[in-house]
Amino acid sequence: MIRAFQGFWLAALLLASFTATAQRVEGDRAGAQGPYEAEVSVNGQGEAERNTGFARGLSSVLARLSGSRSVSGQPGVGQELRRAKEYVKGYDYRQDEGVGPTGAPTFGTTLVVRFDQQEVDDLIETLGLPVWPMPRPKPVMWLGIDDGKGPRLVGLAQANAARTALNRARERGYALGLPAGNAAEQAAVGAIWRGDSAAVARASLRYSPPMQLIGKVYRSGPGWTGDWTFVDNGKVLSSWSTTDTDARRVIATGADGAADALTKRYAKRGTAGPAGSYAVTFTGINSSDDYMRLAGYLDNLAIVRNITPQRATSDSVVFSLDLASGLSGFKRMAERDGVVVADEGDTPIYRLR
Repeated sequence: MIRAFQGFWLAALLLASFTATAQRVEGDRAGAQGPYEAEVSVNGQGEAERNTGFARGLSSVLARLSGSRSVSGQPGVGQELRRAKEYVKGYDYRQDEGVGPTGAPTFGTTLVVRFDQQEVDDLIETLGLPVWPMPRPKPVMWLGIDDGKGPRLVGLAQANAARTALNRARERGYALGLPAGNAAEQAAVGAIWRGDSAAVARASLRYSPPMQLIGKVYRSGPGWTGDWTFVDNGKVLSSWSTTDTDARRVIATGADGAADALTKRYAKRGTAGPAGSYAVTFTGINSSDDYMRLAGYLDNLAIVRNITPQRATSDSVVFSLDLASGLSGFKRMAERDGVVVADEGDTPIYRLR
């Protein structure tokens, strides 16, 4: 048991060594700087690999802005990820050089993508995705780890032991802090172990904001278990447990659970209107070819989940459109594509071009 835990700490130290080496090598080279930028590992600089990288980068940005781990599975997102290059404002490549766990040098290529903020914001609004507002809070993570010799608090001096959670939080678009870990705070590990979130909150009064991610990670059979609680201003928002053979993965799930709890409470959907079915009239339908062209366009439009014909005249058709957000989102996407043009007035009428 002791050897296994020592192996975990050694792996954490090696990971920290690799990260430090990579930072020294990178220097002032290109790197993602804000929420609308992303870094993606790629196998080369060819166009196909680059476009795949754009899609992965846009998915990462949407996940960060929305706070949702499953954003790529939301209606319409998949279609827009295939058009990711249209949202790119600029990109660079970075050649990374580091040291692997065995001490051998490692090399890799990173695509650094900068997306157009207005275009991404419009996409989020159009598809009715939630937005987790910024600036975001920095909860304090009170983490205790027991390798069989008794629980110990992870403070700033032991930050490498919590590195996977700190990194995962950054991937989710926020940051986690750690307590200083002085003697008085070390005593709080007892409250962590007995599940006394109120006592931990009192120990955390010196830190801001009044949010705590409380976790105890301990040996469980051949693996590790993490019991987690997220507290916001004295209120428990969420509790969960995870088990894995790798303690680092268990620790990372603390950051995911905290992000999920914060998103559920604070993320808001935009003003494009609620999802639902809307009757929309389309004019300029003068032949069966026009009808098929319009139906094909609507069927492939990211915001449209389903189309149902309602009635038709000699030159128009009314469709019931099941939209991922409201009519303003549909109008925004239609204006972008230029296949149909909105008529003036309050009634949703579009003319096929």
